[in-house]
Amino acid sequence: MTTAFEAPKTLDQFILDEETKHPGASGQFSSLIGSIALAAKIIARAVSRAGLTSLTGLAGKTNVQGEEVQKLDEYADSVFDLVLGRTGHFSSFVSEEREEVFKATSGSKDSGYVVAYDPLDGSSNIDTNIAIGSIWGIYKRIARGSDTDTHDFLQQTRKQVAAGYVVYGSSCMFVYTTGTGVHGFTLDYEIGEFVLTHPNMQMPQSGKSYSCNQGNYVNWDEDVKKYIDYVSAEGEGRPFSHRYVGSLVADFHRIMLKGGIFLYPSDKKNKNGKLRLLYECAPLALIAEQAGGKATNGAKNILDVIPTTVHERSPLIIGSAHEVERLQTFKLSA
Repeated sequence: MTTAFEAPKTLDQFILDEETKHPGASGQFSSLIGSIALAAKIIARAVSRAGLTSLTGLAGKTNVQGEEVQKLDEYADSVFDLVLGRTGHFSSFVSEEREEVFKATSGSKDSGYVVAYDPLDGSSNIDTNIAIGSIWGIYKRIARGSDTDTHDFLQQTRKQVAAGYVVYGSSCMFVYTTGTGVHGFTLDYEIGEFVLTHPNMQMPQSGKSYSCNQGNYVNWDEDVKKYIDYVSAEGEGRPFSHRYVGSLVADFHRIMLKGGIFLYPSDKKNKNGKLRLLYECAPLALIAEQAGGKATNGAKNILDVIPTTVHERSPLIIGSAHEVERLQTFKLSA
């Protein structure tokens, strides 16, 4: 007896199915997501072959953040620029690797969208073969037909029309939201397609792990210290396990699947936080909220923040709703 073949649902098919639920959709959004997925495939191939193609190691320069640039950082940035830039749908970009807003290759005043991205998150882990990733968020232009590109990025972060991340690890996963749930796709290298493997992802409401650079403990505010002391102590459902990779995408992806909390709070050395609001915190915050989680900068919801500069830094506390809420009670009682 033969078993009937069930074709996997690819990302392209999933997007087209979603479009049928929205009469009048132009197909432009399918092109946007598809172009990002193509960039992710190219980067995934480069990551898997980095040790064989001289793409490991430093590029000999620093980026706008003052961080040493890896060769693979530069490569990933160029891939996003070239692949997304030629679609014609994006007017301009913000990248972690570039100081200024820059124009899309085929962009114009009439292009409808802008995108902010971290082409390769977790650069310090590249040479050690630890999971790394890409993060991106898309906004609609404020005023099509104008040149106010910087202002297009300085919108309330909740106005993202789509956000996503890619994990380059033991498998390559593409996770995204357009504001109607979160869906995950795994790259099948044999057919060269992202295949739906995690539909309607939901973050567990609680978890038993916390993720942070505990080496910064001495510089944290007292409320954060108290929370870490609490989850590290014996008690009902405690202690939590400490799980920290140092690659934001990898740490967040584990929490998406297993629950828990990730913290990179402000501290004595980084009063305004260290992570970048536009292309790290905001996209992940939208995904977390759509999956039932929460994200805060310690004072307000990340998605209620309006950036003042394109490379603005922010504290980030993100993860299972119950844990984010519990940490906030320590702040109230501090």
